[in-house]
Amino acid sequence: MKIALMDSGIGLLAAAAAMRRLRPDADLVLSSDPDGMPWGPRTPADLTERALGVARAAAGQRPEALIVACNTASVHALPTLRAALEPVIPVIGTVPAIKPAAAAGGRVAIWATPATTGSPYQRGLIRDFAAGVPVTEVPCPGLADAVEAADETAVAAAVAAAAALTPADVTDVVLGCTHYELVEEPIRAALAERTGGGTFTFHGSAEPVALQALRRIGAAPEPDLPATGTLTVLLSGREGALLPPAFGYAEGRLLAGAELPAEDYLPSASR
Repeated sequence: MKIALMDSGIGLLAAAAAMRRLRPDADLVLSSDPDGMPWGPRTPADLTERALGVARAAAGQRPEALIVACNTASVHALPTLRAALEPVIPVIGTVPAIKPAAAAGGRVAIWATPATTGSPYQRGLIRDFAAGVPVTEVPCPGLADAVEAADETAVAAAVAAAAALTPADVTDVVLGCTHYELVEEPIRAALAERTGGGTFTFHGSAEPVALQALRRIGAAPEPDLPATGTLTVLLSGREGALLPPAFGYAEGRLLAGAELPAEDYLPSASR
C-alpha cells in the first residue's frame, strides 16, 4: 500500500503520522514545495499551479491515494487536482472539523490563518454545519510560518496572541490549519491559562483525513501490523529527505524512525 500526501511545507506531517500509526505497513510519499512556499499569499490561480505540480510529482510515485494535507490548497485547488488525477488516484481534501465541533453544542472557536478567517469558504462551513452554535473565528497571523520554521519563540508569541482572542468559555477548538496540529501542546497550555483550567476539546483533521483515505481505497486501519512502511520525500518534485524543521516535531521524528529528542536535530537558531 502506498499513500501520498501533499502540502506547501511540513503541515502534512500530522496527517502522515496519523497514517503511519493507522497503517505501519504503508509506504508514504510526502510531496511539498519548499521552492514555492508559502502558498497562502499567492493568487488562487498561482497556488493551483504550484499545487498541481506538487500533486503530479506525487502521482509519479504511483500511490493508491493522494491526501491534500493543506486547507488552503483544498479550498482553491481541489477541483483541479481531482480533474487531473482521478479516477486513477483518489484525491482526498482537508476540511476544518467544524461539523463535529459544532455537534457537541458548546461554544466553538476556529483557529485559522488570516486568509481563511472570515473567508466565504469558512463562513459557508459555519453556515452549513454550525447554525445556532456560538462560533468565534480566531485569526492566527504568523503561526503557520512559525511552525514551518520550528521557531518555538515565534510559535509561543503567535499562540498567545490567538489565545487572547479566544473566548474564555470556549468548549471546542477547531484547528483550521494543518500546521497547527503540530503545536497542539503549546496551544492547549495557552488556552488552559485563558480558560482558567476549563475543559475544552480540540478538533483536528489529521486522523479523519487519514481514515477517509483508507476508506477510499477499501482498506482498514491495522495499527498492529509490522512497521515495514517506507518513506519517500519529494521537495518541489526532487527526491530528498525531511528538512531539519520537521525533526522539531514528534510527528517528523516518528516518520523518520528517529528516537532522539528534538534538540539533537534542530539548528541552534530554531531551538
